[in-house]
Amino acid sequence: MSLIDFSKSEITFKVVYYGPAMSGKTTNLSWIFRTIPEKVKGQFTSIATETERTLFFDFLPVELGTVKGFKIRLSLYTVPGQELYKLTRKSVLKSVDGIVFVADSNRDRREDNVNNLADMFKNLEDYESPDTPIIYQLNKRDMPAIMPVREIVDDLQLKGKAIYLGMASSGVSVMECLKGITREVVSKI
Repeated sequence: MSLIDFSKSEITFKVVYYGPAMSGKTTNLSWIFRTIPEKVKGQFTSIATETERTLFFDFLPVELGTVKGFKIRLSLYTVPGQELYKLTRKSVLKSVDGIVFVADSNRDRREDNVNNLADMFKNLEDYESPDTPIIYQLNKRDMPAIMPVREIVDDLQLKGKAIYLGMASSGVSVMECLKGITREVVSKI
């Protein structure tokens, strides 16, 4: 749920990048941090292991400008994708305003995508947040052993959903995903 501070005329939305381990969630936030102007971003905080796997979560605050006299801010988070951190994923989803689900296009990650998506929906159900806006980034489209888009759409039941084909390591669709989820969360208020 967005935080509205009337004394400062600010609205802060929480957006979470969710998906399997190593699917590109932190890479998305890193690209955003490197790309957006200095004056609109806060400190990028990442707690990762030596293998670049997120341990707890990543966090990046971003200021977007003003709408109807209120400053709009985004708090961008990622969750660790590993099964070991299932409770952490759930806690990061608390009070979420929007989600970017980052699916890994590699054929050998098919089951991980399905399981992580089911986990995400279960967590949203537990928080009674079934109407949370979600967009989907099918990431790593530049890898050699990828699944066709149609297969991923069928596996994850994404027909009719907002889907972006991405290559987060080179910035493909990263900003489009950010803009897409921002439109969704801002339009709800």
